Amino acid sequence: MKAVLLTIGDEILLGQIVNTNAAWLGDRLALAGVDVVRSETVGDEREVILTALDRAYEDGELVIVTGGLGPTHDDITKQLVAEYFGAELIRDAKIEALLEQRYTARGRTLTASRRSMADVPAGFEPLANPRGAAPGLWGEREVEGRRQMIALMPGVPYEMKAIFEDSVEPHIHERRPGAVKHRTLLTAGRGESDIADDLGDLETLLGPSVGLAFLPSLGTVRLRVTARGEDADEAQARVDRAAEALRERLGSLVFGEGQTSLEEVVGELLAARGLTIASGESCTGGALMARITSVPGASRYAQGAVVAYSNEAKTDLLDVPQDDLDTHGAVSEPVAIALARGARKRLGADIGIATTGVAGPTGGTEEKPVGTVWLGIADASGERALQLRLFPDRELNIAVTTTLALDLVRRRVLGAGAEFGESTFIQS
Repeated sequence: MKAVLLTIGDEILLGQIVNTNAAWLGDRLALAGVDVVRSETVGDEREVILTALDRAYEDGELVIVTGGLGPTHDDITKQLVAEYFGAELIRDAKIEALLEQRYTARGRTLTASRRSMADVPAGFEPLANPRGAAPGLWGEREVEGRRQMIALMPGVPYEMKAIFEDSVEPHIHERRPGAVKHRTLLTAGRGESDIADDLGDLETLLGPSVGLAFLPSLGTVRLRVTARGEDADEAQARVDRAAEALRERLGSLVFGEGQTSLEEVVGELLAARGLTIASGESCTGGALMARITSVPGASRYAQGAVVAYSNEAKTDLLDVPQDDLDTHGAVSEPVAIALARGARKRLGADIGIATTGVAGPTGGTEEKPVGTVWLGIADASGERALQLRLFPDRELNIAVTTTLALDLVRRRVLGAGAEFGESTFIQS
């Protein structure tokens, strides 16, 4: 099954809103075994939208549309799709009653424009919106022997996701032939090309008719294994064999599977072993502990953070020796270790983790260019530091540093060693 994503809205074209829907939908459709051949964004104009629908059905049989289903004057998607499919808009009494109940409960009036959200193109199926007012829609027809399917959803991401998961995805699975099975392994600490080199010949490693997608992010790479076939059990068996082969080849580089996060994995490791953690942060400014404490139940293991940005704060709050700062500078191995040691002692934690670096975009030197970062870690077994050479971009450096710091903790707790394969990390 081939699909086209169509995002409608002037606000997307003008850059006022980032189109996160397309990325999310592309990922979910791939998991459902649907090939997304194109993603297009168009404005709120009649001819532009109708032409985009023509193009979409030239390339695929399923069109996923987001945006333009609300009650305002520029929300014209539903009217134009009805026109395109030659379907009359009919007021749906059940949807109208739900809208009446929703607005009354909030002390608001169901105006004529809001009431129009209950209009449904004849022959289309309304899709319940558990998180908003405007329902989604599903329609399909046959034109000259070709099936045309369409799903319409609001542009608000949390509404779109709920409708897709509850209603659109089941429709797709019912209509997609064969079986598609996936497993996704999560890795941290090495870039895409390095992992590809580690894996070698993929066909030999994975077995026949198994695909592998590399999905890199900030300091992590997801490895999605996919198999397709008429028999679901056989496809699953091929995926499982390939995933286990990958795990064996990559070893401790793999930190989890599926949708779990690195901070969740680290948190569960700490909790299971009864360990606590504290951070001493300079270049990350508290971002590392923010990730640690974003996990529900983090109070079981998170003691807190000391953000020691200035040299004075480093010495006053975390007992970093002035001699180390004078001799080696704030971005150095001794200072990273001292920050970790100080955080562990000051907050009474089992593990201290520290970050210090030149986040950028300024402040770098020939000896310590922007992107030079040191991680420090201290626990009952000892203290050590690890140097990273990252990027010229500040936000990237902070994000990747927190990821690699979390993975350093994971490796330390597992006894898997503290190296990331090299002392440097470059996303590739």
